[in-house]
Amino acid sequence: MLTLYPELRPNVEHRLEVEEPHELWIEESGNPDGIPVVVVHGGPGGGCEEWLRQFFDPERYRIILFDQRGAGRSRPLAELSGNHTQALVDDMEQIRAFLGIEQWVLFGGSWGSTLSLVYAETHPERVLGLILRGIFLCRPEDIFWFYQRGASRIFPDHWEDYAGRIPDSEQDDLVAAYYRRLTSRNELEQIQAAKAWSLWEGRCATLHPNPRVVEHFGHPHVAIALARIECHYFSNRSFLEPDQILRDAGRLADIPGHIIHGRYDMVCPLDNAQALSQAWPEAEYTILRDAGHSASEPPIIDALVRATDAMAERYAEPFGV
Repeated sequence: MLTLYPELRPNVEHRLEVEEPHELWIEESGNPDGIPVVVVHGGPGGGCEEWLRQFFDPERYRIILFDQRGAGRSRPLAELSGNHTQALVDDMEQIRAFLGIEQWVLFGGSWGSTLSLVYAETHPERVLGLILRGIFLCRPEDIFWFYQRGASRIFPDHWEDYAGRIPDSEQDDLVAAYYRRLTSRNELEQIQAAKAWSLWEGRCATLHPNPRVVEHFGHPHVAIALARIECHYFSNRSFLEPDQILRDAGRLADIPGHIIHGRYDMVCPLDNAQALSQAWPEAEYTILRDAGHSASEPPIIDALVRATDAMAERYAEPFGV
């Protein structure tokens, strides 16, 4: 089973001002002349972690990480104004142009798969390939499954901590109930709601309990951005048209792709990946029998590293790597 590449340090960091009040954090590592790959993090609002650099051969890839609006090291933290899907697509185009890249590989999981797909369907000519994990189509039924009823029956103990914070009178729409609290002027109420929302996701993200994943999701800096931005998007149907991703999947036909999904993914159930594979049959589709949702799970690491290595082989000659 393949593991992550060794730790590496970034070559350079950038700050890029986009639409006010947003300023994006960007870093580059690996080979400056290598195959450009951009890591599209999850959430929305999750931000990048340093270990995400390690999915790529640093001698072959020019590795680009960035934090989306309001997330991670981008500023201002947890900001909702001007934060919507098309803005994030436009930001990616601005980053590509800023870095002088003609085409790049997109690497994303969960919401990162959503945004990667929307970007690729909008700008297919800019995409060398797609490596996607934990597919999230952001359909109403996908939001309902995790935040209203579905995963609640698999994790009833953790559900109590999430849903139990909301009074009976608001139980019929938990996303709306959380949105009211996450946008409250009461900062204590915001952070309490944010931790409950974020910990629910962290506890369900792995097949086997992983305290490090839960600890990351529970960190106040992570929780407030993740919860506020996720809830903002999900309250607005992720700023997507009905079935937009599947409807426009024909635009992906000429793009090499990998769809990787854990069979026991309780955050984004397997039917998301199945539907995408049927709409985009040209992509290589891998179901992992011993995995859930998180990219940190060993079978998912193995599959993703194999995919990045395969993509590097495909483009080794044009980039001289």
